[in-house]
Amino acid sequence: MNRLANKIAIVTGAASGFGRGIAEAFAREGARVVVADLNGDGAHSVAASLGDGAVGFQADVTRRADVEAMVAAAEENFGGLDILVNNAGATHKNKSLLEVSEEEFDLIYAVNVKSLYLTTLAAVPAMERRGGGAIVNTASTAGVRPRPGLTWYNGSKGAAITLTKSLAAELAPKKIRVNAINPVIGETGLLESFMGQPDTPENRAKFVATIPLGRMSRPSDIANAAVFLAEDASEFITGVAIEVDGGHCV
Repeated sequence: MNRLANKIAIVTGAASGFGRGIAEAFAREGARVVVADLNGDGAHSVAASLGDGAVGFQADVTRRADVEAMVAAAEENFGGLDILVNNAGATHKNKSLLEVSEEEFDLIYAVNVKSLYLTTLAAVPAMERRGGGAIVNTASTAGVRPRPGLTWYNGSKGAAITLTKSLAAELAPKKIRVNAINPVIGETGLLESFMGQPDTPENRAKFVATIPLGRMSRPSDIANAAVFLAEDASEFITGVAIEVDGGHCV
């Protein structure tokens, strides 16, 4: 039986990387999915590949009107909203904290933190109309094991983890669960920014050496965790930030 049958989901940042992997896994498990991304063409392309149970939607998650329209799209196309995956994210290149521009800082906190505020305001009433729901936030191991070179990004993910726990506590009476996933560095389009150096086998090896299971994270790893946190089998799990990191944070 499909683990997400009869569920309606929104996945942000779903045109590529972790978000695409999550959207694909949700569709395989029977969910109807709004594939949302700033890259509208990419979102529509991914949605088309998933079939009739998915629609693409261009949205800037830092803009309230876009976020409200995104939630409305789930209700108009599929009849409601059960699952929200806040996966869209931004980072700065790995470099000295003194070299990060104010524009970079503002973008990171708008995409990684303000978006959680905006999506919560829009999604919670929709989930209440369905009797509850599940929110999954893509945070990062950087929020629990921060390292030099990504200081301002680390802080944004620390905020995402704290918000996850606080949202879980406050939304529990509404039967809305809120959890987070903390991926270790992954094979996505942001890889070189996180590394702060070219993506070569030698440079990858330095990062892989910090991961006991011996490889970087993949979209499928994050997607598997997201399916579990969104399905009814995890109905008594809320307020956790699960490391999907091959043992990096041990």
